[in-house]
Amino acid sequence: MTSGDPSASSAGLAVEARTIDFIPLSERYGTPRRLFTIWFSANMTVLGVGVGTLGVAAGLSFWSAVIAIAAGNAIGTVFMAAHSAQGPRLGIPQMIQSRAQFGVRGAGFPLIAVVITYLLYCAANAVLIRSPIQALIPISDTGAVILFAMATLVVAYAGYELIHRLGAVLTVVSTVLFLAAAVLLLGQHGMPLRAHTPAAGAPPSNTWHAGLMMMTQAAAWALSYGPYVADYSRYLPPDVPPAKTFWYTASSCWLSSTIIMSLGAYIGLVLPQQADSPGIAVAEAFARGRTLIELLIIVGVVQGNVMNLYSAYMSTVTIVSGVRGMPTVGRRHKLIVMATLIFIATAIAAIARQNFNAYFGDMLSVMIYMLIPWSAINLVDYYIVRKGRYNIADMYRVDGQYGAFRWRTIAIYLFGILIQLPFMSLSFYNGPVEKWLGSDFAWLPGLIVPAALYALVEEKTVHVCNTAESS
Repeated sequence: MTSGDPSASSAGLAVEARTIDFIPLSERYGTPRRLFTIWFSANMTVLGVGVGTLGVAAGLSFWSAVIAIAAGNAIGTVFMAAHSAQGPRLGIPQMIQSRAQFGVRGAGFPLIAVVITYLLYCAANAVLIRSPIQALIPISDTGAVILFAMATLVVAYAGYELIHRLGAVLTVVSTVLFLAAAVLLLGQHGMPLRAHTPAAGAPPSNTWHAGLMMMTQAAAWALSYGPYVADYSRYLPPDVPPAKTFWYTASSCWLSSTIIMSLGAYIGLVLPQQADSPGIAVAEAFARGRTLIELLIIVGVVQGNVMNLYSAYMSTVTIVSGVRGMPTVGRRHKLIVMATLIFIATAIAAIARQNFNAYFGDMLSVMIYMLIPWSAINLVDYYIVRKGRYNIADMYRVDGQYGAFRWRTIAIYLFGILIQLPFMSLSFYNGPVEKWLGSDFAWLPGLIVPAALYALVEEKTVHVCNTAESS
């Protein structure tokens, strides 16, 4: 169908019928322009503000933090937008396509990491948003988190079209909100360009280390979309030019994430005491209009949380369907799985809320350690080894050409994680190379080594199969 088809315009009023199955050509609709609003709105939330505070908390000045943020977002955005371009071509969820590399059941290995990642993001959203909710409603921490979870569940259950429509509205609303907040805060506090002075007795900050840490965590933000970015482009017609899909996705993601994280860096400098509650810092800038602003902030975070839950659900049922051989999932099972996932995320939020900064920084770092090797393998397979040629039907069959497990790929993926250990930097662990260099370079070997190994091992094998594959 086309974007002007009546069935397309009414799609948001019904629960999405498709899950992990192929989207038939008769149900394709929309234009790549929709990708700009979905990814712009996804970034314009207080969670993005929270990421931006991490660099200045580590000792960066405002402009040093902004440079690190922009560079990190550029790195992550290139990879996530390359994944986005796969959606219209294949018409299937991103992680179903990973079955071609890992096997129908073997894809469960990276999928477990993906599900954990998105549950942690849901938990982080809940930790950040509880204060704005409590400012509107007299409710406990637990009650605020549960209310937020219920709103997330309702929208995520409706699915694809409603998520896109909400993104289009929030692109306008959130942009106006956060730009207005930036202007008001700037008028109230001016522009502090220097980093915080370390407290008495504290070790001096390492600007180079802090900058690379901020760059890595900004890259992790964009990279974390990789395993589900094609989920939001898979309904587009297959004749959409890949370049348009790439650039609408990349430009919106880089621009919005850089803007919102830069605001976070500013708030981290002028209001360091509110770095753990950036939503309150933004709302208080509006004085009398604070109540409305808090409501808009909550709605914006719900949008991001919905995308995390929706994609955690897609990844979970991809694992289950690989084991049980299900080509699709009914609505009742969809509700049960989504409710279970949001319950787990809510429990994590309740446990982690007292130590959010350390938890969130480590979460972003671990995320990039796990997702970079998967992204490298997936992109090399799609763009270099198979050149976009796949047998879609065999991705749903254990006895098809992709098999149940592709152990060579699984071994490369696990090796891609292990090789990063000497380079890692976490609150509870620092690898020997990281200690020597004073910086976290784990993403670099995590990207290069799996990509090179996969291309070397698979290119000749897959070349023989490509002649028998169809798109």
